[in-house]
Amino acid sequence: MEQEYSVDIYQSSGEYLRNVAVDNVIFGYHEKELKVLLQQPYALDKWTVTGGYIKRTESIEEAANRIAFSRTGLKNLFFQQFRSFGNPERVRDSKFNAKTLTAMTGIEIPADSWIFEYSVSVGFYTLTEFSMVDLKKGELEAQCNWWPVSELPPLMFDHQYIVNEALKALRLHISHSPIGYELLPEKFTLPEIYSLYETILDKSLDDRNFAKRLMATGIIIKLNETKRIGAHRSPYLYKFDKDKYEAGLKNGVTMAF
Repeated sequence: MEQEYSVDIYQSSGEYLRNVAVDNVIFGYHEKELKVLLQQPYALDKWTVTGGYIKRTESIEEAANRIAFSRTGLKNLFFQQFRSFGNPERVRDSKFNAKTLTAMTGIEIPADSWIFEYSVSVGFYTLTEFSMVDLKKGELEAQCNWWPVSELPPLMFDHQYIVNEALKALRLHISHSPIGYELLPEKFTLPEIYSLYETILDKSLDDRNFAKRLMATGIIIKLNETKRIGAHRSPYLYKFDKDKYEAGLKNGVTMAF
């Protein structure tokens, strides 16, 4: 599988744009928790969101897709650009220096390398069904794991801020777009999608009004199937109407919570 990072980047930036990167906040939903995929570089005790430099031959959207695929093994995921990040201090970190990069890459990195210069990042968030992901760590990484958004480890640079801004964007968009489709299995119960929305929005919702508003959008279909979850509990299953879902993404839906 192609990796978005390569030791060659630190030797020559000819294939990549210098100091312009994509940071891709990959979200998944599992056991009533919203999780984010993080990577830990070798020789460092902090983590980062998934990201990488942009090739000179690709668009920023193609870079975001490539990064997501290299980590999840999945293509054609939902992703959304939400803002950019750039200031003279954003790549300053006590552990990010020539010594640690040399230890990480096996290449002698000079203290005045372009890697430490002003850096701009384009932020995307990506949504994926947790159970379908086949995690892959990068060439220069010790680990790549899911973390609950409420229990993140220490993050490098401004990546805590990037995650916070991605969450703000996701919460805004989920109120106007049917993006729950990307985080749930194909078939789900009303309590399951209700729990998803409560988790993402981080607030309690009226379950009866939620169901009415969701059904009124027409974006989900009730199936003639049930899910057995107890001796006397077999709620009906639902799925998204793909055509209305696509129209909702394009035109928006009215779901003020």
